[in-house]
Amino acid sequence: MGMYRTAQGKMVDMAALAAQNEKVRAVGNMKVNARGDLIDAKGKVVKPVTERRADSYAKTVGNPGAQARRQPMPNNNPNPTQNFELPTVDLLPQEQELMESSEEELEIEKAKAESKAGK
Repeated sequence: MGMYRTAQGKMVDMAALAAQNEKVRAVGNMKVNARGDLIDAKGKVVKPVTERRADSYAKTVGNPGAQARRQPMPNNNPNPTQNFELPTVDLLPQEQELMESSEEELEIEKAKAESKAGK
């Protein structure tokens, strides 16, 4: 919000003013305070604004599966190097050459690893 100059030249900090009065009942026909919390006739908070926003979002989305949730991916193959096949697609000659050279390099690395393990 920031600082504002009044018509009489006085400076008013609107952010501080809003923070100072956030628990005061708002003017109007809604039963809320300046923050947006739902309040009763005595001014006590019945439902905080965070809960109201969460409920509103849940109604809008309407699908509990749309809520962000982290779930681990199932690992059916404990050793990912076994049973690995490249998809069959039409490759350009340069791409085929690159694939063959990388396969040869993998075989060489496997042989090196086996010879080190055997020592």
